Amino acid sequence: MLKTLFPTLGRVRFTVQILMLFLTVYGGALLGSYTVDRISQALPALSCAYDKMTGDHCILIVNQHQLHHRVGEALVKAQDITLKVFIPVAMSVGVFFMFFFLLNKAFCGWVCPLGTVQELLYRIGRRLGRPLNRLQPGNVGRVRPVKWLMLLVLVLALPTMAGMGVVSNELGDPFCQVCPSRIATTLLTADTEQIAVRTSTTVNFALGALGNAMFGFVVIAALAARQPFCRICPLLSWNALFQKLSPMRLVKKDAHEKCEKCGVCEKACPMDIHEIGTEFGKKAFHEDCTMCGRCAEYCPDDDVIQLKFFGFRLFGSSREHYKRRVRAETPEGAPKQRVIDVRVNKPKGENG
Repeated sequence: MLKTLFPTLGRVRFTVQILMLFLTVYGGALLGSYTVDRISQALPALSCAYDKMTGDHCILIVNQHQLHHRVGEALVKAQDITLKVFIPVAMSVGVFFMFFFLLNKAFCGWVCPLGTVQELLYRIGRRLGRPLNRLQPGNVGRVRPVKWLMLLVLVLALPTMAGMGVVSNELGDPFCQVCPSRIATTLLTADTEQIAVRTSTTVNFALGALGNAMFGFVVIAALAARQPFCRICPLLSWNALFQKLSPMRLVKKDAHEKCEKCGVCEKACPMDIHEIGTEFGKKAFHEDCTMCGRCAEYCPDDDVIQLKFFGFRLFGSSREHYKRRVRAETPEGAPKQRVIDVRVNKPKGENG
């Protein structure tokens, strides 16, 4: 009886997501933009700098600006490299590592405001009876390289080339111009400025149109598919580069006989990481994992899948937790139909 008093990991994570959504989107209104600009500017989640009330800034906008305004120009002006490149970049990357060291890619699954918005849309889609679309193993392999291509081209290459004068200066932050978080989080603050497509130049128009199209795609797709943008997000690939450096890990014990007949953890994974059902040990912690913990929640065996910090167990799968979760929600996230027992009191002598 006492166990039912404690919330499930999913409820705790959802509560954290909602709190962080308000903090990242509206936090600047409490702290002031001057303070926010100096807190870190390197959050490992899509906290958009275009949101005028944001409580922090995404690491991707920071690095695009560093590459655009510092690295590119410094390569042309070699004498300024030390002051204009290494120190600023080292500071922003250093702050990023301080955050990342603590939670690893859990920033994607627990903090990122765009991730939370997508989950909310998916919950709405489940309650509206929208069909569930999942990526099969063969299709997942085709989608995964996209996030690396976006990191290489939009976050690293084009801003550097813009700073060097090789391409248009308007390509200084191309990822932010197409990132759906820019529109999603600013709309949550009733700011419609980012929806407007600028027509001053061809590049501005193309980026704006592509950004609006990307936002529309995410809103529609999230109603029927889990985390559609997360699969191609360059921040996920950026975080994947350093995931082995953090003591926060997802691990899975070798349980071949049971796992071959189960596969529930695969169904529960919002990123369609099919390897979680077949791999063990460190291999189970795939580069696409956001450490949301759903695989551990829906594993029906004790401590087969665990979230660990410095080797210490933070959360592990258990039969009891699994039973509590499936009573309320399927592994795919569909709410269970609740049967309400309604008893009507009738006058004596009236036949039922």
